[in-house]
Amino acid sequence: MVITDIKRVIDQVSREKGIDAEILIHTLKEAIVSAARKKIGPRADIEVHYDEKSGDVEVFHFKEVVEEVEYSDSELTLEDGLEFDPECEIGDSLGIRIDTEEFGRIAAQSAKQVIIQKMREAERNAVYENFIHKKGKIINGIVQRFDRGAIIINLGQAEAVLRPREQMPKESYKRGDRIRAFVLDVLEESKGAQIILSRTHPEFLVELFKTEVPEVAEGIVSIRAAARVPGVRAKIAVSSIDSDVDPVGACVGVKGNRVQNIVQELRGEKIDIVQWSPDVARFVCNALSPAEIARVIIDEENQSMEVIVNDEYLSIAIGKGGQNVSLACEITGWHLEVTSEEEYSREVKEGYDSLMKLSTVDLSAAEILFKAGYSSFLDIMDAMPEDLAAFLNISVENAQAMIDEGGRLMAGERQSAREALLQAAPAQDSATDMDDNAGDGNMFADAEDGQDNEEKDGQVEKSGE
Repeated sequence: MVITDIKRVIDQVSREKGIDAEILIHTLKEAIVSAARKKIGPRADIEVHYDEKSGDVEVFHFKEVVEEVEYSDSELTLEDGLEFDPECEIGDSLGIRIDTEEFGRIAAQSAKQVIIQKMREAERNAVYENFIHKKGKIINGIVQRFDRGAIIINLGQAEAVLRPREQMPKESYKRGDRIRAFVLDVLEESKGAQIILSRTHPEFLVELFKTEVPEVAEGIVSIRAAARVPGVRAKIAVSSIDSDVDPVGACVGVKGNRVQNIVQELRGEKIDIVQWSPDVARFVCNALSPAEIARVIIDEENQSMEVIVNDEYLSIAIGKGGQNVSLACEITGWHLEVTSEEEYSREVKEGYDSLMKLSTVDLSAAEILFKAGYSSFLDIMDAMPEDLAAFLNISVENAQAMIDEGGRLMAGERQSAREALLQAAPAQDSATDMDDNAGDGNMFADAEDGQDNEEKDGQVEKSGE
């Protein structure tokens, strides 16, 4: 193996591939050691010295001076040792300089393969190290090719993949187009680092705001939550640590220029920017904007909230296909049920009427029970006597009597429903019989019509005669 211009090669590969020169030098040394052992023997003690300034490579084969040689690749006699060092003694280790050209063609080929393999490993590691810190950031690339729906993007030192599910709907590219995407993950695999991109992830929206809004990049304005229906609609919740900075206004920009730049990047995706609040009820009201909220009923135990809106704002609060309320659920972390005031009033009336079927429940007691979450006497049946007693300020015995009465009402309504079904059944049977008879009558009528037609045919024949 002839080692020429090794310094130039190392410098060039390090510069073009982005691999640390120390890694390449270490790889070179390992390759030379491997080639030398193939030529000399597996027990050979080989040391390689590389001069980084001149690029010179020196290879030394160390042997121990012994009285009788057992392993020729690692030992030599005193007589042979004196030829290299006149002052050597038994037990000394002599480093004998060897010429790399002596390794031969096979050893040189082996060394070359090791160098190529090590350089590829180093290149893969370099790609991973260069891109792992870009995870969670936006990156620019050029569309290189397409593979079964996925877009392969050239990032310069590496390729990345934009899978079909991470692509925006109704968005198309052609080879050579520039593209911006969010680095979703960087995977270290045997074939090399795999860089996964996304244009649909909510964090892509967050990073776009960081690039367009200085206040967000500086941390003055925080994006508390983000949710998207990619290509259609998105919501972000923002807050500010500076009372003089309006977070919503900062994100919108003068005449909406900041948010419009992001909308254009997302191909017209509508973006709602809402004010975050530590008061969850106010935050939910902001999240459902532009709908006006009449009142909210909070169930903290189940992390849910019933939102009552004016009748004319019901469709706005829900949004097309339920998008508005769905996105509001995502950014608030609460399950939201949107109801119109008319529907809520009807539910309240039905609930009050049901509760007041109990002999001991008047209007004021029904109001207390309804606010406590008991919307009908059916809920009373599942209640604990102690809870009812505490809510209504009555004895546990009276509360149990109320529960028992609810059971009797339930049984009575079931019996009434069963009787109504039994009464309806004969009527249905009679109607069915009448339909059957009507069908028979039609059959007889058809038969008579057939006879009349035969008589008429006979008259026609006679006339013809």
